[in-house]
Amino acid sequence: MKKTTLVLMLTSTPFIATAQDSFPGQNAHLNMEVFNICATILVVVLFMVFVLSILKRILEYRIKNKIADKGISETLASSILQPSAKEDGSSNIKWFSILAGLGTGLTIINYTMPLGVHSLAIMSFSIAASFLGYHYFLKHSLK
Repeated sequence: MKKTTLVLMLTSTPFIATAQDSFPGQNAHLNMEVFNICATILVVVLFMVFVLSILKRILEYRIKNKIADKGISETLASSILQPSAKEDGSSNIKWFSILAGLGTGLTIINYTMPLGVHSLAIMSFSIAASFLGYHYFLKHSLK
C-alpha cells in the first residue's frame, strides 16, 4: 500500500507543479509588461531622433549665418551652403509615412486585443508598408 501511494504521489507531482505555470493572467501580465517596455523604448528613441534633427537644423542655420557674415568667397560659400543630396527636402514626407504606419499599426492592434506576437507582426507589416509607400513616393517624385 505504501508503494502504491508513493508511486501515485511521484507521478502526480509534475502535474501539480505545472498547474501554477498555466495561470492565464500571469502570461498576459508578462506580455503586457514586455509590450509596455518596448513601446516606451520606441517612444524615447523617436523623441531623441526628433530632438537631434531639430538641433542639427539649428546648428546648420547658425553655421550658414556665420559663413555669410565672414564674407567668404562666393564659390566656397556656395559649396558649403549647398544642401546635401542626401537631404533633399523629402524628410517630412518620410516622417509622415513612418508615423502614419505606426498609427495605423497601433489602431489595428487596439482592435485585435489581446496583445501578443501577432501585435509585433502587425507593427512590422504596417511600418514596412509605410516605408514601401515612401519608396514609391521617392521613385515617383524623381520622374
